[in-house]
Amino acid sequence: MTAYSEAQQVGQEAVRAAILDAAIHLLVTEGPGALTVRRISGEVGCSTKVIYTLFGAKEGLAEALWLEGFARFERALLAARADADPLTRLSECGIAYRAYALAEPDYYRVMFQGALPGFVPSPAAMAAARRAFAILYADVEACLEAGRLRGGTAQEIADLLWMAAHGATSLELSGHIDPAEAERRFVTLCASVLCPFLSDPSDERTPPP
Repeated sequence: MTAYSEAQQVGQEAVRAAILDAAIHLLVTEGPGALTVRRISGEVGCSTKVIYTLFGAKEGLAEALWLEGFARFERALLAARADADPLTRLSECGIAYRAYALAEPDYYRVMFQGALPGFVPSPAAMAAARRAFAILYADVEACLEAGRLRGGTAQEIADLLWMAAHGATSLELSGHIDPAEAERRFVTLCASVLCPFLSDPSDERTPPP
């Protein structure tokens, strides 16, 4: 049974996801030249017409990969926000960022590492990216309003956290950080970024053992 026939039994969204997963696998393992409608259809086991119907031309497929990556990213960040304490939520948001990148490295490379040469996101695609960033911004804003953080704007603190998380995660995905130490290094880095803004120094998060 092909990926397409299996997905058909679930519904159109499953078909769409199967096509996108096949496309991003080809992109990362074989490069942008492999990202053709014919090649993807062969991998999934569907006709080229199915892909054209769902995504249009190759440009539409590239944008769909970007949007799918950010949709999954947004869901991962939202799922990590269960704690009532805003500072804990902010810490868990950072952990969820790294966890998403490790779970979905192919999508992460499309979203943040230029895996689609020449691709220019549409305004709608950029809005999707900003929605994900707004989750981090909202958690920082909640910490400021609750008096857990001070001495900076929500935009400044959120930017610093995103820059640190992206840098550390990109190095880890590239194999430059010892996997045995990566989580501890990541948590320490994020705590270090927040440290100058903490209202109470005892709030500093301790890295895992």
